[in-house]
Amino acid sequence: MQPDDIDWKIIQSIRDEYKNNNAIARELGVSEGMIRQRLKRLKDSGIVKISGLINPDVLENKMLALIAATLVDSSKLHETAKQISGFEEVLSVSVSTGRYDIMIEILVESNKGLVNFLTERLSLVNGIRETETFVMLKTFGKFV
Repeated sequence: MQPDDIDWKIIQSIRDEYKNNNAIARELGVSEGMIRQRLKRLKDSGIVKISGLINPDVLENKMLALIAATLVDSSKLHETAKQISGFEEVLSVSVSTGRYDIMIEILVESNKGLVNFLTERLSLVNGIRETETFVMLKTFGKFV
């Protein structure tokens, strides 16, 4: 399913802040029922996920980190990324161009959580050649 113009307008409308279906309908000049049906279709098809996000800077004893990984065999890229995305600490996994094959964004419990993730989780994934970890000391405009 590809979103049409109205779907994109709905997505843009809710992108920066929560709005109820009636507010979106008024903004776009359509019925609330149309918004409800389209949002359900967009959610069911995996195009949008609606959730509350938190500024990671206000989370006590939490650490946001980005792990860049290079794989041994690029033919296992999607399989490896999917496996890593299943770990509870992982916020997202992206296939990338350049020096690294995948970028892994994690939220862990302080330094100990980072060490545990690297040594007890990520190290068990077959096919990772090397990693480089970047700890986010402060974020701007980032919500998780």
